[in-house]
Amino acid sequence: MNRPLIISDCDEVLLYMVSPFRDWLAETQGVDFNMEGNDFAQALRWQDSGEALEQDEIWRMLGGFFDTEMHRQLPIPGALEGIATLSDHADVVILTNLVDKRQQMRTQQLLDHGLEARVFTNQGPKGPALRAILDEYKPSSAIFIDDLAQHHRSARETIGEITTLHLCGEPLLAPHIDCAHVAGHADARIDSWDEALPWLMDRLEKEPA
Repeated sequence: MNRPLIISDCDEVLLYMVSPFRDWLAETQGVDFNMEGNDFAQALRWQDSGEALEQDEIWRMLGGFFDTEMHRQLPIPGALEGIATLSDHADVVILTNLVDKRQQMRTQQLLDHGLEARVFTNQGPKGPALRAILDEYKPSSAIFIDDLAQHHRSARETIGEITTLHLCGEPLLAPHIDCAHVAGHADARIDSWDEALPWLMDRLEKEPA
């Protein structure tokens, strides 16, 4: 029988993204980031005018950050240690919503933090990408970890039989985003790796030998 498989997102699950993005915007781009509701598009505003950035400007800022500033991203407490523990009991891959040209950059970024893992890039809902990964690995069981509710919904709609953990380790975002557990698309919502790791290990240990 094949091993269980952990499929984990990266940004806000393993590495901080919004907080270093916020700092870079303020320091170099003349943009303030203030997440007050769950609308990311309204969080970015020009410092000079207070006007919200247009959608294409937001995408340009995000692209600029990932092209040149990924070194600013630091591990969320307990995340890499947690993944290392899980990898003793399961295969671990990363499914990240970055354009394909940044796949090697993300792989190297994680290597620089001591995590050697296969990285899959994706754009849009993650359900189809999860399906393809499961078809390739054919694991005995699978657990999907992500910080955004829409990806858990996509996983449930596409696959159905998959354990899902909604985890957002970024305090700037966690209070504001929709909860996949409340929506019925995640088996749990846990935003701390100290609490998430025992929950994940419990699910792996319940697998047949």
